[in-house]
Amino acid sequence: MGALVTFLLAAMLAADTAKASSESGWPGFRGPRGDGTSSATNVPLNWSESNNVAWKVPLPGRGHSTPIVLLDRLWLTTALEQGVRHTSMYGEDMLKAEHVTLEAISLDRANGNILWRTALFEVDAPAPIHSFNSWATPTPVIEPGRLYCDFGNFGTACLDAATGKVLWKTRLPVDDQFGPGSSPVLWRNLLIFVRDGRDAQYVAALDKQTGQIVWKVDRPPMTAEGGYLKKSFITPLLINNAGQTQLVAPAAQWVVSYDPVSGKELWRARHGEGYSMGSSPVFGDGLAVFSTGFEKPQLVAVRVDGQGDVTATHIAWKTLRQAPAVSSPVLAGNELYWVSDAGVAACGDVRTGEIHWQERVGGLHLASLLFAEGRVYFFAQNGKTTVVKAGRQYEKLAENQIEGRLVATPAILDGTIFLRTETAFYRIGKK
Repeated sequence: MGALVTFLLAAMLAADTAKASSESGWPGFRGPRGDGTSSATNVPLNWSESNNVAWKVPLPGRGHSTPIVLLDRLWLTTALEQGVRHTSMYGEDMLKAEHVTLEAISLDRANGNILWRTALFEVDAPAPIHSFNSWATPTPVIEPGRLYCDFGNFGTACLDAATGKVLWKTRLPVDDQFGPGSSPVLWRNLLIFVRDGRDAQYVAALDKQTGQIVWKVDRPPMTAEGGYLKKSFITPLLINNAGQTQLVAPAAQWVVSYDPVSGKELWRARHGEGYSMGSSPVFGDGLAVFSTGFEKPQLVAVRVDGQGDVTATHIAWKTLRQAPAVSSPVLAGNELYWVSDAGVAACGDVRTGEIHWQERVGGLHLASLLFAEGRVYFFAQNGKTTVVKAGRQYEKLAENQIEGRLVATPAILDGTIFLRTETAFYRIGKK
């Protein structure tokens, strides 16, 4: 009888944890499914600096990581910068700093008060980053009891989520060139990373308890000569197809699917010469859809039921129509939504790539799209959020403006949007 009670209690706790992670939490980049979709209800539609803001608090430092949520706590990362100045490198506007302190922060969900701050890495004269980027761009991952923070080449740390105590640190080196961008994903006992730099390109999994490498695999060979042409900033997506779990991870020139248990390559497809993609994939109708990044972004759909090199057999469609290089698309039913970096939004059929509508929403778009309650949320860098009714006809529902530079993808929960600018943190919704 005692064993039965223990089993039932364990099952109840597991169910509560799953519910917290998938319904009332936002555990990592792009939410509980990693694809920007939310099952939340009563999601705010309208807001401004003076309307429908439960709280707004200043943030120390600067960062582009998504705020993550579990139960009554919030977490994010930030970079405290010293001696920052603009410079020109690689023909791009870059930021240099004399020193950067990389931190993890925990806040109270109810009022935004900071509960703890932990400095994780002190970096003298860090490698310059693109002016669009930050030194704290990868989004952390949360699970009950543990917080995992990554800063690309600068290091990775696991913390006690309640206290901020560091449990382990490690480093998976890579030359990010323009700064870190890819976020880790958590699967079973593994913390999985994409490291696509200009010097090395690989995918690796760490034991989440110890930080030790469990597997590490190189990306497919690339024909490009310049190292920058081999880069990407994508966050991989875990999918389930016909009972098989796959880790879909686009790269420069290729998209690759891996077995997350071992890192074994399941299939690959050559998409062209694209590189430096910041856009992460989505999955639906048996298709993985992703952007190819620079120079000419295109959206590509690949069937995920192949083996080996499926370039000639499994690419379902491609489109150049207003494809993003940075922001990630979102899928709702059979409709795929995306926005170009320059602010032209589009909707198409995920099965065929056929365009249903295309409209200019304006502004530079770097944050990824989100879907909730039959709406698609588009976030512009100038602080404007355009909300559109999901469907084959374009219907704008709201246009909301706040102050500050908006690059971080927000988090959506019941009755609430947690939205971060470079200097402030908002809880949108009723108190």
